[in-house]
Amino acid sequence: MEKEYAEVTCASCSAVWQKKGTTNCWSGDPATAPPRPGNCPADRHAAVVKETAELMKGESEDAKMAFVAARVEGLCYQPIPGSDAVNARWTRVEDTIAFAKLMGYQRIGIATCIGLLDECERLVAILKAQGFTPFSVCCKAGSIDKKELGLAESDKVRPGTFEPACNPIAQAEICNSLETDMNMIVGLCVGHDMLFNKYSKAPVTTLVVKDRVTGHNPAAVLYGQNFYYKRLQKGPMVIE
Repeated sequence: MEKEYAEVTCASCSAVWQKKGTTNCWSGDPATAPPRPGNCPADRHAAVVKETAELMKGESEDAKMAFVAARVEGLCYQPIPGSDAVNARWTRVEDTIAFAKLMGYQRIGIATCIGLLDECERLVAILKAQGFTPFSVCCKAGSIDKKELGLAESDKVRPGTFEPACNPIAQAEICNSLETDMNMIVGLCVGHDMLFNKYSKAPVTTLVVKDRVTGHNPAAVLYGQNFYYKRLQKGPMVIE
């Protein structure tokens, strides 16, 4: 018998947030908080929420990461005197540097796409200036022909030419051999990023998400879906 899964859709609370300026999970007072939706994971997976909360307490490495991440979240905003508003003051690069320093990390691996070597070089310079020891590993290291993975010539970007396959497993294992404290993804393709995460022994954060059309800003599609990307709501995406 096929297992049935109860739906959870936190996205539905977007309307609540827009109307009330808050949600149930953001409200500290149950008496004034908006009600939870029927498919709220806080109800349907209450035991999971309780059990995992315990993993973020105490002296474990996971607890330390949770503590530092929450602290960095607070540090990256700046209060405005005389107002309850706040200003964001740090970029993602600065958030990452702060997190790494507070965690006591030193050796940082960078799994970079070959198409972002310039960005990677700039990142390396910043990390060195901040006192870290960065190691960068390109996705095409080793020059393995895509045909060795079973792809046909017609599957290449430019058929009839040599085209190396990405090897995110090698990127991860090289970082493992270098005993990096944390690793950063810079523009790896969908799927390749998953393999890197799977094989990396050190914790991984993503600095740049690959998006060839939007200049590596995939959220642009979400903002433009009422016009440019309306097609993604109207029917199946054609893949050929």
